[in-house]
Amino acid sequence: MLTHAWIIPLIPAISFVLILAIGKKLPRGGSEIGIASVAICFVLALTVAFGWVSRVNDGTPPEGRQSSQSYLITEGHETRPVTEADAEAENGTDAAAHGTEAEATSTDHEAEATESTEATATEDEHGTETSAEGEEGGEEHHATSAVVRDMTWFDSGGFDIRVGTMVDGLSSLMLVVVTLISLLVHVFSTDYVAGDRRYTHYFAFLSLFTASMLFFVLSSSTIQMIVGWELVGLCSFALIGHWWEEKPNSDAALKAFLTNRVGDVGLLCGMIILFFAANGSFDIVRITEMANEGAIRHSLLLIASLSLMTAVMSKSGQFVLHTWLPDAMAGPTPVSALIHAATMVVAGIYMVARLYPVFFEGLSIGTGNINALAIMGSVTLLFGALLAFVQSDIKKVLAYSTISQLGYMVMALGVGAWTAAIFHLFTHAIFKACLFLGSGSLAHHIHSFDMKKDMGGMRKVMPKTYATFLIGTAALMGVPLVTAGFWSKDEILAGAHMLGGGGDGYPFAIVMGLLGAICTCAYMTRAIWYVFFGEPRGKSAEMELHENGPRIVVPLMILAFGSIVAGFVNIPDGSIPWPAKWQLWFEHMVEPTGTYFVATNPDFGHPSFLPWVAVVSFGAIVVGAGAAYLWYWKGLGPHGITERNRFARAGYVVLEKKYGLDILYTDWIAGGVKGPIARAAYWINQNVIDGLVNLVGRTAAKTGQWVYRYVDQGAIDGAVNGSGATASGAGEVLRKTQTGKVQTYGSYLFVGAALLAAVIVVIAS
Repeated sequence: MLTHAWIIPLIPAISFVLILAIGKKLPRGGSEIGIASVAICFVLALTVAFGWVSRVNDGTPPEGRQSSQSYLITEGHETRPVTEADAEAENGTDAAAHGTEAEATSTDHEAEATESTEATATEDEHGTETSAEGEEGGEEHHATSAVVRDMTWFDSGGFDIRVGTMVDGLSSLMLVVVTLISLLVHVFSTDYVAGDRRYTHYFAFLSLFTASMLFFVLSSSTIQMIVGWELVGLCSFALIGHWWEEKPNSDAALKAFLTNRVGDVGLLCGMIILFFAANGSFDIVRITEMANEGAIRHSLLLIASLSLMTAVMSKSGQFVLHTWLPDAMAGPTPVSALIHAATMVVAGIYMVARLYPVFFEGLSIGTGNINALAIMGSVTLLFGALLAFVQSDIKKVLAYSTISQLGYMVMALGVGAWTAAIFHLFTHAIFKACLFLGSGSLAHHIHSFDMKKDMGGMRKVMPKTYATFLIGTAALMGVPLVTAGFWSKDEILAGAHMLGGGGDGYPFAIVMGLLGAICTCAYMTRAIWYVFFGEPRGKSAEMELHENGPRIVVPLMILAFGSIVAGFVNIPDGSIPWPAKWQLWFEHMVEPTGTYFVATNPDFGHPSFLPWVAVVSFGAIVVGAGAAYLWYWKGLGPHGITERNRFARAGYVVLEKKYGLDILYTDWIAGGVKGPIARAAYWINQNVIDGLVNLVGRTAAKTGQWVYRYVDQGAIDGAVNGSGATASGAGEVLRKTQTGKVQTYGSYLFVGAALLAAVIVVIAS
């Protein structure tokens, strides 16, 4: 499956077509096709993941035993041991190369993937190291190359544009995450949107959404990433505006679409810069290897990184282009779970992770103590968390929570903690999907997400939803040792403290990270209070509520279970008693080790487990959750402070107005374009442009009349008529001389001769 991973995105794409074609004729409106296709994709994704794990394990000889042979995995050929002739060919011996390339290269130029079990390095056609000798302690470090399979898409101006798949630990992980969350969302949706007026359309676009994200994560070239990036945006537009008859829903879809288009300008600019910087190549492996080797000028990498960051700002909800993401809650709740957990918003994180050498070198991540990526993530994680405090809609609380957690991931990438960022992406996808689907379970009967007006005391009537929501909340807070969120967030904070130039870490990032952790615990404790405690309010008090059916509850249980156990796949050494072979298992399996990644860069490192960071992280939980508990459960604290203190009131207004960004974008920019700017443009069009055009027309008409009257009729026609009249008069005179008498003609001849003689005499004299 490593060389046939292209089948995985193809299946939901076919599902999209089938659901639209025959979905309405089926008993379940086409949902059965969508669920079956995603279930098959999930199984295939697991197969790819297991294949990759085996590939990594096979590339590392067991302790005390050294393997003496490598293996070539070449599309269209059987796997065979690498011979000495093959080794000579890899080292550049032409005679041996001619003897092996005929066997190793397929007719459709499919890429070769090389797996090494030796200490000496061999390279695939991209130059990716499959084994390298480590430096730490003299131990061997065996690298595993990505499995790349591509083919010519089209040829343009001599450039061979190729399309294909790139499978390594990162893409294998994303395949599993996307298909798992999508499968649970599909199952949840069969109950949640049952009876919807566009039920079939909904499941069709869920399939296309899944296919687009899978296509994106498997891309072997930057041009493929652009296509997948835009397809994800298109599907999100269709699903956010699923109930487009209500204007707020269509407005939210348009806002998401247009905001992402702003960032896409940076995406295109960055990809174009990388194309020319890599000597006219879209190939991801080539671009990242050249960045690693210093073959691309630092200035180009810096400009490309900053350009691509604008795309991350829009797609992954980073400050200041995050405003579309809370409004995207207008779509169905399962769509919100899919967007916020495993698809659209993590596309930007994945892009940075996939092209990480570009950012690592361009932003000097390994040698500095501050950079644009770390700042962007740090600011986003705190400012996003603060906005969650003033929300009454539970989905918007979770939306701003997503913005904050995405900020953690970007910050981790900015400080050099690559594995921590991807690990948090993995754990966050699980517990955030649990929370979003949990909010859908809460609102399924009351049809409201307002936790202050229409919820309260719901733990008694919906105990399973309460338990799963509580577990997801604990994981989001990062409750130590027992939740997945603790292990991933703790690694990010440790990375912010330990990594960077001079051993000083990233002080700004770690301070912002801790403040964000405190805020996370506080606003989620507030949400728990409003939803599950106190007395029922509004619709929850008016209706007789009960727990939802298994199609809603079972996905919640699966995700709640994952919110606990997912963290144990990357237990750091020295933290808790854990089998040695399972310590940092996630890091060993997911983090790339070939030359297309920064693992070989001496400035790249991994944070160690720091007990004091774990203690401080736990202290943040105690402070944040404890303060919210005292405020809401015990009624302590300065209630009504926003009414008594003008500074507190001003701060609350700033948060309530979302830092004024919506006013800037909606009222000033969009409103200005539609209002004063549009009116000014219309006035200029009517009075300046049209006036100029009309003036030119009138001038041309008058000039034409003058030319007609005086030039055409007076001069030209007068000359023509005069010459005609002259010719006619001369003809009349000459006609009278035609008498027919020879004597007359002789007289004429004599006169002519005399005149001619006179002329000759005058000239001669």
